[in-house]
Amino acid sequence: MIRRKHAVALACLVAVAMAIAGCSSTPPAAAPAPAALTVPAATGKPINPTTPIVVDATAGRLTAVTVTNAAGKTVDGKLDAGGEHWTTSEDLGYGGTYTVNATAVNSAKKPTSKTFTVTTITPDDTAYANVIPSPDVVSGVGIGVGQPMVFQFTKPVKNKAEVLKHLKVTTVPSQPGAWYWIDDQNVHYRGPEYWQPGTKIHIEADVYGVDLGDGVYGAEDNAVDYTVHDSWIAKADGATELLTVFHNGRQVRQMPMSLGEPNNPSHNGPHVISEKAAQTVMDSCTYGVCKGDPGYYRETVYNDLRISNDGEFVHSAPWSVGQQGSANVSHGCVNLSPADSLWMFDHFGLGDVVEVTNSGGPPLPVWDTYGDWELSWDQWRAGSA
Repeated sequence: MIRRKHAVALACLVAVAMAIAGCSSTPPAAAPAPAALTVPAATGKPINPTTPIVVDATAGRLTAVTVTNAAGKTVDGKLDAGGEHWTTSEDLGYGGTYTVNATAVNSAKKPTSKTFTVTTITPDDTAYANVIPSPDVVSGVGIGVGQPMVFQFTKPVKNKAEVLKHLKVTTVPSQPGAWYWIDDQNVHYRGPEYWQPGTKIHIEADVYGVDLGDGVYGAEDNAVDYTVHDSWIAKADGATELLTVFHNGRQVRQMPMSLGEPNNPSHNGPHVISEKAAQTVMDSCTYGVCKGDPGYYRETVYNDLRISNDGEFVHSAPWSVGQQGSANVSHGCVNLSPADSLWMFDHFGLGDVVEVTNSGGPPLPVWDTYGDWELSWDQWRAGSA
């Protein structure tokens, strides 16, 4: 009996030891979660081409991302410092399909790869924001103090207020200014006064991807730099029949002239030179007075500075030299002698100003290139959308 008790006791001790040993064992560690990949733009709904494609990694970091269009061209992008977010760094195209291939690894270096598809909107049409005057035309000579900044859209703009948010003007030295919609396609920018001579002007139309309205979107961005040259302002006074020229505010020349006759008076107000040509064929039929009609003319005219689209020029008029300085006999133009017109042609260019007073005519319409300065500053600011 004694031996049996010892055996039982020994068995109990072994059992207790095994139980204790079992309680202190460590289970194997759980495997880390796999990296997860998401692309918010890949929802199936087309995005604006200016919206970046972003690839996000959670529970890991990105090791490879490529975005390609349908033609296989790669879209540039950048990875953030933490390796968790990759973002395209260039605009996409309209009506495009983009394939996103991404790979990320978790903390155990186990890779996860996934492919996404992103599409962009397809506009009904696109429109360009062209600048006037063309930088090529004024290269090396600059623009005059009266030249408005102009963006001319190739399609009508309905969402004018939205478009204005994407138009920028920078002037050095700084000068105030505001945009004015001349019509649905032309928006002009000017200040309360003429530009200061020497002003550097930078204008931008950041309209790519912008909804212009009625299914039309901006085709591309546009940016241009201008330099304002010396101030050249000519004052044409119908009361004295004299044209007085000021260079940087100082009178430098005065010459006899003739404005529009009473039946065809010149427009009153500031005019801005929009074109210059050594010679132009002027034909009254362009405004309805054709061959056989009283007052018809067709003649080659020299030293031409256009000051309105209504057929008004400063030009050589040898036929009216006898009336210049004493009577208004033109069809609305500023008539000068050949010598005086050549001097004007040599000194005046695009954006320079001809201010007409006492002509007996109506104000130059704001829409008649360029009637911008006919409006007061308050009226001008009211023309913004």
